[in-house]
Amino acid sequence: MAAVAVLRAFGARGPMCLRRGPWAQLSARFCSRDPAGAGRRESEPRPTSARQVDGIRNIVLSNPKKRNALSLAMLKSLQSDILHDADSNDLKVIIISAEGPVFSSGHDLKELTEEQGRDYHAKVFQTCSKVMMLIRNHPVPVIAMVNGLATAAGCQLVASCDIAVASDNSSFATPGVNIGLFCSTPGVALARAVPRKVALEMLFTGEPISAQQALLHGLLSKVVPEAELQEETMRIARKIASLSRPVVSLGKATFYKQLPQDLGTAYYLTSQAMVENLALRDGQEGITAFLQKRKPIWSHEPA
Repeated sequence: MAAVAVLRAFGARGPMCLRRGPWAQLSARFCSRDPAGAGRRESEPRPTSARQVDGIRNIVLSNPKKRNALSLAMLKSLQSDILHDADSNDLKVIIISAEGPVFSSGHDLKELTEEQGRDYHAKVFQTCSKVMMLIRNHPVPVIAMVNGLATAAGCQLVASCDIAVASDNSSFATPGVNIGLFCSTPGVALARAVPRKVALEMLFTGEPISAQQALLHGLLSKVVPEAELQEETMRIARKIASLSRPVVSLGKATFYKQLPQDLGTAYYLTSQAMVENLALRDGQEGITAFLQKRKPIWSHEPA
């Protein structure tokens, strides 16, 4: 339960449940109850939906009428879906996508009015930050599948994912400055995904960039025609799902751990990780299979 323990440190509490779709092949442990409940009326539908098939969990932002705004309820629902069974070997990769023409318009501005108060505002931004850190610290890769506009915290969500695939009609912006609310928290993820001067132009002007520009600057991994978006995203997800979970998990954690280090420390950390990787059952299985000219049979055991 190591991964769950680490992830729960970022503030998730209570049982984790996913909503059953009519076609979702989920385990019986998945349920429709909203463990994050607060901030959402019981009569309102859950703002995200999720299904998991063949190791691939698809999480969908499901409030297109509100442009998939990252309200507190949406953030808590997304947090729950990300955390559910994080340690399970059945989970290999997560895809985050959205219904409608807007991936996410960012925070719900109705929650940021003076009437809501400073404490509520702090809760919104703290919860959002926790969700973004959950993605970074999750043991499996998280892919953003974007078809449309992603602005402010919506752009932050894309930048926070490990991989991002977008349709060629998508666009990205941090327009908060135009309404008097600088996109400071989106800037954290943005500055870690694109060059500083690109990030600052987006933050200072609020002007959008196209999918091709986002690809050029490193915000996206791939840009494809809209008709090919799901196929290409699933191709990447299936490839990851076919690999050893503990090897991928160790690799992801090591990549982010070494990233801010100086060169010597980075090589020291990654050398240790290579030795740890060789100690994994799947590390030895992969090498043995290669030498024997056969396909590896992954155990997915952590040690």
